[in-house]
Amino acid sequence: MNLSTTVMLLLHLTNLGSVRVKARPDSVKVNELNEVVISASRVSERIFQSPVSIEKVNSAYFKQAAAPSFFDAIENIKGVQMITPSLGFRVINTRGFANTTNVRFAQMTDGADMQAPHIGSAIGNSLGPTDLDIESVEIIPGSASALYGMNTINGLANFTTKNPFKSPGISFQQKVGLNNTGTSNGFTETSVRIAHVVSPKVAFKVNAALSRGRDWIANDGTGLNSLNSSTGLTGAANPAFDAVNSYGNESSNRRTLTLGGKSYYVARTGYRELDVADYSLRNIKGDAGLYYRTRKQGELTYTYHFALLNNIYQRSNRFRLEDYFLQQHSLQYKGNIFQLRAYLNTENTGKSYNLRSAAENIDRDFKKDDPWFADYTSGFNKAVNDGRTVADAHVYARSVADAGRYQPGSEDFKNALTRLSDINNWDIGAALRVESKLFHSEGLVNVSDKLLPWLSQKAKLDVLAGFDHRTYFITPDGNYFINPIKGKESKDIVYGKTGGFVSLSKYLFNGYLKLGASARLDKSAYFAATLNPRITAVFTPVSNHNFRVSYQNGYRFPSIFEAYSNVNSGGVKRVGGLPVMSTGIFENSYIRASIDAFQLAISNDVNKGISKSAAIENNKNLLKKNSYTYLKPERINSFELGYKGLILNSRLFADVDFYYNSYQNFIAQVEVNIPKTNNADSITFYLSDKKLQDRYRMWTNSKSKVYDFGGSFGLSYRVYKNYKAFANISLAKLHKKNFDDGLEDGFNTPKWITNVTLSNDDVYKKWGFGLTYKWQSSYYWQSFLVNGEVPAYYTIDAKVSHVLKRLPLSVAAGASNLLDTKYNSFLGGPALGAFYYTSLTYALK
Repeated sequence: MNLSTTVMLLLHLTNLGSVRVKARPDSVKVNELNEVVISASRVSERIFQSPVSIEKVNSAYFKQAAAPSFFDAIENIKGVQMITPSLGFRVINTRGFANTTNVRFAQMTDGADMQAPHIGSAIGNSLGPTDLDIESVEIIPGSASALYGMNTINGLANFTTKNPFKSPGISFQQKVGLNNTGTSNGFTETSVRIAHVVSPKVAFKVNAALSRGRDWIANDGTGLNSLNSSTGLTGAANPAFDAVNSYGNESSNRRTLTLGGKSYYVARTGYRELDVADYSLRNIKGDAGLYYRTRKQGELTYTYHFALLNNIYQRSNRFRLEDYFLQQHSLQYKGNIFQLRAYLNTENTGKSYNLRSAAENIDRDFKKDDPWFADYTSGFNKAVNDGRTVADAHVYARSVADAGRYQPGSEDFKNALTRLSDINNWDIGAALRVESKLFHSEGLVNVSDKLLPWLSQKAKLDVLAGFDHRTYFITPDGNYFINPIKGKESKDIVYGKTGGFVSLSKYLFNGYLKLGASARLDKSAYFAATLNPRITAVFTPVSNHNFRVSYQNGYRFPSIFEAYSNVNSGGVKRVGGLPVMSTGIFENSYIRASIDAFQLAISNDVNKGISKSAAIENNKNLLKKNSYTYLKPERINSFELGYKGLILNSRLFADVDFYYNSYQNFIAQVEVNIPKTNNADSITFYLSDKKLQDRYRMWTNSKSKVYDFGGSFGLSYRVYKNYKAFANISLAKLHKKNFDDGLEDGFNTPKWITNVTLSNDDVYKKWGFGLTYKWQSSYYWQSFLVNGEVPAYYTIDAKVSHVLKRLPLSVAAGASNLLDTKYNSFLGGPALGAFYYTSLTYALK
């Protein structure tokens, strides 16, 4: 259904209601139903009549939550999945296809996107509000592309902060905690908020927070391959052993050696993550806002946010963020008719470095690959000649090749790590040196209220229109990003998009039915314009029982990293998928997975006594020419049903949703190699030897069409007096694929997530408590670092609190994962243990 058809349909339905009416009043007795939300339709509306699924929690929820911070408490909201790569970095997702850099889910504060520009997503809550300044959180699980565009194909979260006109005063909070990483490590967080009303028209606020501690440790020693199983060398005896959280022994750091007449895969030794990582956590963030109220009930606001980060971060590889600096300048005006907003995000990665590149290049700094493998070969031959077993010969060969190797903690090791982490070339160093900017501007106009009142009075339509423009500016660094346009190599890479939307809504049948339709048109550089429609209906047959249905289509344009990356990493170049970046690579390459299978088959044949040339000829049919090509936008079609209602004399609030999605053109990576020859007769020989081919990891689109479905069910019940019980369960399941090429991002989502909470903020004389039980099922995790099953786990979070009578002071003590049941929220990241904390909050109004 196109936009013009939708408008005509709504105008035709006007005749079904002779007068304009608002939604019928009801006897709502549960606070949730009186909540006003803005994210679902970009206008103020009661959550009970939202046309799509939306979750909202406010300061009362956070006060009672058994969680160390408001951001941690989001994990227990219905339909939310949270993964934890670091104590200072947590990732929110909804409805599947999660990863540690979630470019499909937008995270906003007061309507402004808080993403780090070159990453394309937010780094946890680094630029977001503190516990002292959070007012509420709204989460839309599922596509919001029709109204927002951006990276909202999976959903969005909008954090609303406290307005100084409404919430003046001075607040201070001190947290002290211990996180169990095998040994207990201290954690402190100090926050302050100052808000003051200067005059009836002017107010300001300032927030600041400092966090210090020691991060969770990633130390998974599980091996990732069994490449030498044909020779009987497995487990720790495997000379190509590659543990999940050790680096420098991956595929780019190993070779096939012919030793004693047999073919063996042999990897460099590598280092554990904890050898090259600094796990200290030192994060500072703050913001300042100046507010001015105009004569016509409008409000003009300037806000400045900053964050200085020192913690672990993860995407395809794990990184140490060191002096990583983010800023945002935001200017917005909110009035009854118009809303205008513009903001500038800037990013400087400081002294950050790649942990994998650091490990593999410390090895190479000690000894280059060619002499190391030569020493390994001579050591093996000597050991065999001395009568040692094959397994012992490999151990001896490694000791010979590693003689003089830098030992973790030694001065040689420390000096090499310091020097290499400042070299901005991942073939020989490990530095992450990126400077980037994001400029965004947008405007909304409520057409029918004041500008065209006849729409409201005669056509009985509410009409909202908006526009937005976004431009990214990336400074070429010569390693992570280059400007591919000749003559502009030193100029900033510029990548942007412009869009706009129109949204219509209408009440019919005396308010029993509310229809809505919206359409967004977006145009991005390098891509044709895309149209995103949304059609919704909310039906209220009786008071306090609302049913909703919606359909929408969404697109996601490639992020700046997916479009323009040019990273040298251990002999593998990661290249963006735009034609300007990757011309000639797609056309001349072979799929790496087929090359790996080809080389393994050759090795197995050689170990059976077949000559290498014959083995190459026997297995050449395993090679597959690359059939993938340049990037296109990612697409989703989403259908949703839902219900919100009150039962049991309005004491029980129920919220149910069900969705079905189909995805096309997943933006993903494919690994391909190009033989270093133009001679067709030599290609198979070149592809049998890693040294005779160039290796690439390309951003492209999956050919799979993927279908997933799920839903969630939430209940909240006022048990007795101030006792409140909350429970929710979420289902997310990958349904089917019409073609499985394995390139689409991993679904990476538990089938089941459950949360049960009991709380009371005033059990006796202002003593309160919160208790939460969480369980999630096992699920399959798929990433470039590691694939495998994430075990099911459960946690118990608890908190007790007390508000002093005579002082504006409250204290709390609690624990997340109270029983210290170690678990991983995903593979490749840290094992999470208990976190015990106390907090003291002083608030003077």
